[in-house]
Formats: sequence, C-alpha cells, structure tokens
Amino acid sequence: MKIGELATLTNTQVETIRFYEREKLLAAPGRSEGNYRIYGEAHAERLSFIRHCRGLDMTLDEIRVLLRFKDAPTENCLEVNELLDEHIGHVAERIRELRQLEKQLKSLREACLGGQEAQHCGILNELTEIAKSPAFSHSREGHVHGAHAGSGARKATHKH
Repeated sequence: MKIGELATLTNTQVETIRFYEREKLLAAPGRSEGNYRIYGEAHAERLSFIRHCRGLDMTLDEIRVLLRFKDAPTENCLEVNELLDEHIGHVAERIRELRQLEKQLKSLREACLGGQEAQHCGILNELTEIAKSPAFSHSREGHVHGAHAGSGARKATHKH
C-alpha cells in the first residue's frame, strides 16, 4: 500500500509516518518503479503499536526500547517491566503537578466574579502583576507538558 493508504488505515498523518521513519522507529519501506513508498502489513502493525504507545504518553526513547524487545522476542522482558514502572512514576508525578496547577487556577479564578470591564478583571490584573514580578520565569514553570490534547511537541519528541 502507498503512504496515503497506510495513513488512512492507521489514522495517522502522512508527515507523522515520515517522522517515524526518520526517527528509525518505522523501517524504511520499499519503493515502487515510480519511486512511491510501498508499505506492508508489518508497517501497519508496527505503526499502530507506536501510536498506541504514544497514546500512553510514552517518549520515543521508551518506544525504541519496547520495539527492540518486540524485535527480539526471546529476550527476557525485565527491562520492559522496569521501563513501565518508571513511566508509571512519571505519570504519577504529572498527576501531582496537574493537581497543583488546578489549585493555582482555581485560586486565580476566585480573583474575579465576572461581569465587569476587562480593565477591572481580577484575573487579568493578577496575571499582569505576576508577569511583572522579577521572580516570574519565562520557562513556563508550573506548566505541565502534555496537559493539552492538542499540545503538539514535547521536548524533542512529537506527540503523534
């Protein structure tokens, strides 16, 4: 099948498929006489596996480890268990960060009852004051990466 068919079959954008090829997560496909990429069922299965792992918020490096074990089915999977345990720890930490973020947002929300001119909005005024503060960091401290469904890239990895 061509890349567009693979994209449709796996509900994956064409550019994402190419990205996974560049990242060596997905084997480079053969080419047709017209130089079109030609994919097989193995590509579709591997791509679906990668997408499912990304859906579990795993990094590309974590997925590389899992794929290495998938490609060596007789190896002991202890490292896979350790990887998942570590990932569970990261998820638990993110949950703690999200709870803290929720508290901060609720506190900020209480600064304005609404229904007034924006220049008197307690939320906007407080955000402005915080942004003026010398302690304010432009590194988005407190922001939880991946907290938004359409957040795009995290660190050096794509959320695809």
